[in-house]
Amino acid sequence: MHLKIKSTLLLLFLGITFYAQEYSGRGEDINKILTNIDNFSKAYVNAEYDELTLFYSTDGKIFPTGADIIVGHKAIKKQWILPKGSKMLSHKVKPEEIKIIDDYAYDYGYYQGSSRNKKGIVFTFKGKYVIVWKKTDNDWKIYLDIWKRIDDK
Repeated sequence: MHLKIKSTLLLLFLGITFYAQEYSGRGEDINKILTNIDNFSKAYVNAEYDELTLFYSTDGKIFPTGADIIVGHKAIKKQWILPKGSKMLSHKVKPEEIKIIDDYAYDYGYYQGSSRNKKGIVFTFKGKYVIVWKKTDNDWKIYLDIWKRIDDK
């Protein structure tokens, strides 16, 4: 009897876990996008802005909250650079869905992180995002990147 209950609970837990993330496409492409997502966050935390910019296609565009659309590597890099004395402490992206359609893909989900300003004050943030990816030279690059912060209630 206890084994049946434990088995049912395990299946329910696994079902919820797998349902939370939906990925559609070739496994190697999904893995490359997931790797690029993780490496993007690492580059941001390590203030490697040149590396971070290379995750975007040469015709990439970002849509930051409260600003015009920003186009091209030079402008995108400038947008990501933190003010002098500030430091990104953590950055994590959690895709809810990734879907690959030929040489394009989209993913959406949530992000969160923390940063410290030049006065030493730590801020946490979270939000939602949508990214359109473009396959370029056997790699997946960010073509369109839009995000919006979610305020704590």
